[in-house]
Parts: sequence; C-alpha cells; structure tokens
Amino acid sequence: MAKSIVAENLVKTYRKGEVRALDGLSLDVEEGTVLSILGPNGAGKTTTVRVLATLLQPDSGHATVAGIDVIQNPKAVREIIGLSGQYAAVDETLTGWDNLVMFGRLYHLSATDAKARASELLEQFGLTESAKRPIKTYSGGMRRRLDLAAALIVRPKVLFLDEPTTGLDPRGRMDMWAVIEGLVKDGVTLLLTTQYLEEADQLADDIVVVDHGKVIARGTSDELKQQVGGERIEIVVNESDITGARDIMDRVSGAATLLDAGLRRLSAPVQNGSTALMDVIREFDARGIHPLDMAMKRPSLDDVFLSLTGHAAEETIDESTTGAKSKRGKK
Repeated sequence: MAKSIVAENLVKTYRKGEVRALDGLSLDVEEGTVLSILGPNGAGKTTTVRVLATLLQPDSGHATVAGIDVIQNPKAVREIIGLSGQYAAVDETLTGWDNLVMFGRLYHLSATDAKARASELLEQFGLTESAKRPIKTYSGGMRRRLDLAAALIVRPKVLFLDEPTTGLDPRGRMDMWAVIEGLVKDGVTLLLTTQYLEEADQLADDIVVVDHGKVIARGTSDELKQQVGGERIEIVVNESDITGARDIMDRVSGAATLLDAGLRRLSAPVQNGSTALMDVIREFDARGIHPLDMAMKRPSLDDVFLSLTGHAAEETIDESTTGAKSKRGKK
C-alpha cells in the first residue's frame, strides 16, 4: 500500500539548539489508515504535525505528504491537507455559517461553492440548528466540531488532528470519535496526536509512541500491549489461602507471582490466558481454595507507556521548553 505520509530523521531544536523537540523522528502512514502519535505534552507531537503541515521547517530531515516534499513544495502540500490544531481556530464573533463560508473563500472557492460546502459540513457535523448563532455561544464540543469542519472545506486527502478532543467532556470526546471514524470510512488518511490512551486504542490502526522527540515504539494496540508481558491472571483469596494459591500460580505461570498483601491479591503473567486460568481453577478446586475474585487482565496502553518511558502518558511536561504551544496557522 502507498505511503501517504513519510517523515525521515526529523530534527527540530529550540533555544539555539539547547532543546531538541524532534530528535531524529521517523514515521510513515499508509494511505487510508489512521496513525496515532501517542505521548505526553512536550514529547514532540505538535512539532511533528507542524512540520508535516508546512507550518514549521525542520532543522534537518526529510518529509513528504502524498509524495510531495513539505519543504520544497509547501504550497502544493497545503492544497491537499486539512489541519485541526489543539485550539479551535474560529472567529467567535461570527456565526458557524459565516465561519465556514469565510474558510471556503480563503481556500479560493467561489461564493456559491463556499456556501454549498458550508451547508453540507454543518449538516454532517450536526450543527445546522446552530448555524446562525455566534460561536461565542457554542459549547466546547461544538467549537471543536466546527473547527474540524473548517479543516475539511477542501475535502483533503490527508488530515492532521492535533489532540482534537483536548478539553472535551467524555460525551463530547465520544461524539468527536464518531465523526473521526466516519471520515476514515470515507478514505481520508489521518495522522492523530493524542495523550489520551483510550483515544489511540479506539481510533488508530497503528500507534507510534513518542517521548523526548523520538519514536520509542510502534505497532498496533495489541502488539504494543504484548511488549509488557501479555495477559495476567489476578486472583483475590482469603489470607489463609495465600501461600497455597501462590504456589499454584507460580507453577502454572512459570514466573514469580506478585502479591499485594493488603488486598490479598495475587497477579501472575501467563502466555495462554484462558488455558492457564482453567488450570489454576482446577488446581484451586483440588486444594480446596475458594477465590474471592478472579480475572484475566490484558495490559492497557497506560501499562505500555509506563513500561517504555518510566512515566505515565498523561504526565504534563512543560511545553514552553519546546515551543509546542501554537494555534493552527492560516493555510
């Protein structure tokens, strides 16, 4: 399958080279798929998007979007991409309708075409009833949907979404996920940055984990989770059963069982989850051990990130050192 986005050894420094926002970052995105860049604030996510969207030139490295060099031919790149940044780039004094018509005209659509496209997008994003209201009366979720609609004015082949659900409540985030999933079904290639683990899990075909400007891991959600040991059996037993239960779990797992003494919870990694769980249950029954609770747990992306980086994915890092805070620029 063709590569819609390719970045090779991107380097971007700030403060006269003291801070490396991108430190040899490389990635690629296959046409018609979703790649999520997962990492904390300050990891280099926004800088990567700004380079690929031609808003920022790297100090070194090479990148193409739909086969077009982002440094040598930025104008051609801008004609085929959409970009929605961390902050809604809309005029609060104008209505939703006026904002979209204005964006259409900025993209050199005729007045008739700009109005037709505005109507189409307002309906697609569930904003028709609010079309004539000033943006300052919109909720956060409505503003984010309008901002995404503006990024789609020219029906882009490639779409960059930089933390599109930042600041939204859980319902607003789920609504935005539904919109994004619809775009992908229509064949848009999407690069999505996020610090929300469940967002990458829900939307991405592939996930790139970034920390300190470098790609430190890549794979599907399942592949990344396998890197931290696959499945685990977790069992809670009576205090009198801890020793016997631990012996059984050690033998079935082939690895040391962890004990949380306060909760009387035993946890052990296993290779064949369902088979191992049945083995444990049979041996518990033979020994007269009656667990209070029993579960098979798969590692989360949070476990993956903590294992790879030593800190949580949603840990806040000072973005002022990377120059990453920026609103979406005019295209």
